Order: sequence, then structure tokens, then C-alpha cells
Amino acid sequence: MSLAVIHSRALDALAAPEVTVEVHLANGLPSFTLVGLADTEVKEARERVRAALQTAGLEFPHNKRITVNLAPADLPKESGRFDLPIALGILAASGQIDASRTAQFEFAGELSLAGDLRPVRGALAMGLALRRGPGQHAPRALVLPLASAREAALVEGLAIHGAAHLLDVVRAMLPGDAALSTPLPLAIAHPQITAAVLPDMREVKGQAGAKRALEVAAAGGLSVLMMGPPGTGKSMLAQRFAGLLPPLSQDDALESAAVLSLNGSFSADRWGQRVLRSPHHTASSVALVGGGSPPRPGEISLAHHGILFLDELPEFPRAALEALREPLETGRIVISRAARQAEFPARFQLLAAFVETRARGIRVCDVRNVQGMAVHAM
Repeated sequence: MSLAVIHSRALDALAAPEVTVEVHLANGLPSFTLVGLADTEVKEARERVRAALQTAGLEFPHNKRITVNLAPADLPKESGRFDLPIALGILAASGQIDASRTAQFEFAGELSLAGDLRPVRGALAMGLALRRGPGQHAPRALVLPLASAREAALVEGLAIHGAAHLLDVVRAMLPGDAALSTPLPLAIAHPQITAAVLPDMREVKGQAGAKRALEVAAAGGLSVLMMGPPGTGKSMLAQRFAGLLPPLSQDDALESAAVLSLNGSFSADRWGQRVLRSPHHTASSVALVGGGSPPRPGEISLAHHGILFLDELPEFPRAALEALREPLETGRIVISRAARQAEFPARFQLLAAFVETRARGIRVCDVRNVQGMAVHAM
């Protein structure tokens, strides 16, 4: 057949709306046209797909007019996640794989020029969106690169398949007898939260008052401002604050991992651990609360269910500190732009510190007003 439809997903903040990749082959002057509000990264897929198919020993229709449509047309598409769906669409439209089998799956993955599959951002968000989809039909299986498949497999109740190379996927979609094809292996994850080995507050010698204040802050969910001379242990205390907090629940751990997955900074080794983010004092308001085009999560969202530590607080730009007001109250941040709006979770605990040379030890205060740093001693 000359028309093939492959299912995939885009990224829109923490949502992963479904995208239909339509590939049409027609007679005419040879060309490769990609439409559907695609970013530059997506348009460059033409060269990656052509090279990957050729080096894998598959046939690329050089003498055809190739049109690829990413629907819906008004949804922005970015990153290289559509390389694999586009390649499979070309193969299905040219009859090299069975189009009826591809309808049972959703695909995402970036292709190397040799046909290897590289990980994509937001694998956990794709898995969550697939599980939360319409319930009248069984969800499709998800085919991802191996590293992304292990990440998405943390979402329970889904069939997640991992593949290392384009040919692995092609062998599973061969036309004819299904017994002759090679099925893709299921990705397996072990999301049990275990006790993590964290820096212990007992390693800090002295500073009994500061440690007691941090214990109270951990119990009450308070934001803390530490003041003291250089070298007295403010940063050391902040790095050990996570050990005072209760372990994350499965749902909270999944939310935290999903946000980190959007930034490509999720690691399975740190599954279930509270995140400590410590941006430099030159960070802008966009770096702290998020932004860009398309919108990306900022430090406050990457610290979701974790800790945001702002060292040298007075050195941060005033606009950046002002932007923390609403997220501290609501636990979320809404980034509005002319063309779109994105919402990220931002329920974090704020720790801040700055140098006070006149003090002999560390003083700990409860932050009530970030703008003026008006504090009330505890």
C-alpha cells in the first residue's frame, strides 16, 4: 500500500498527546516532505531516516514522492522521537513490513545513521499518558529504545517493549506468518523503593541548634534560611536535609521521576530518592521556574517532592526570587506564552543560605518573605 499510519506521542509539558504519523508514497519527482508543525530537529529526521534505512540493508524509495504528515497539525513537535515512526511508516507504505501489526503499537525513538535506537526524553510521561488514555479500548503496547523502555516500564499495567536497533523492530513487523517474525522483548522494571544510603546528619559535628531547627522544618514542611560565616557547615547541613524527610510514596516517586525524565536527568539508580537541586546564584528566573519554547521545567519543578537549595541567596536576581512566590504557595507553576500554556508541578521544600560574617555560628530562620528576606527567628 502507498499509505501507512504509525502511532506515536509528542511532549507537551507533562502531557504526551497522541500523534499520528501518516506516510504517503506517490509517483512524481523524488522528494521527501515533512509537514505538521515540526521543529528543526524533527525536519532533520529526513536525513537520519534515509541513512539508517540504507545502512540497515532496507530499501529506501528513492524514486517516490514521500510525504510525511504529523497530525494533529496544530500541535508543535520537537526532538528526534519521531525518527523511528517515520522510518516504519516508509517501510509499511512500501510493503516491507506489515502495516496491520504496527497498528497495535506506539513507537518513539531517535535513529543513528547506523540504525541504532537512542533514548528519548519523557519516556515516563509517555507511559503515564498511555495508561491514562481512553478506557474503552486496551492501551497499545509501547516500543522504545532500551534505556527509555526500562524507564517507561516503571508505569504499571502497560506492555513496554525495548529495542536496540531498527532491525529489531522490523523483524517483529515482518509481513506473512506471525510465527516467522521475532517478537520484541518486554521491558522489566523493579520500582520498589528501597532505603537509600544518604548523607547522614550525624556526620555533622556540633551545630546542635541548627540541626534541631532543620528537624522541626522537616516535620512541618517549613522553608529555612541559614545565616553564618563561611565554612560553618551551611551547605553540609542542606545536603543532609533529605535524610530527615520521610520516604516517598510510589505515586510521589513516579511524579518526581516523570519531571526529571522531561529534562533527561532521570536515573533508575536514584528511583524513590528525594532530589536536591542547587542552582548557581547567577540562575535567571526562567532557569528557576521554567520557560523556553517549547516550555521546559525549571529548577523548582525538577525539585518536585524534593529540596531546592539556594546558596548565597542575596546574590540571586530579584526577579528570580520574586518568581518563587506563587509556586511556594500553590505547588505548581503555569508558564504562559503567546501560542501555548504549560503547567508543571513544583511542590518542593526551600532551603537557603548566605554569609553573615558578624555571626559566630549558624542561625536558622523561617522564611516568610522571599523578596525582602524578612525572617522570624525560630
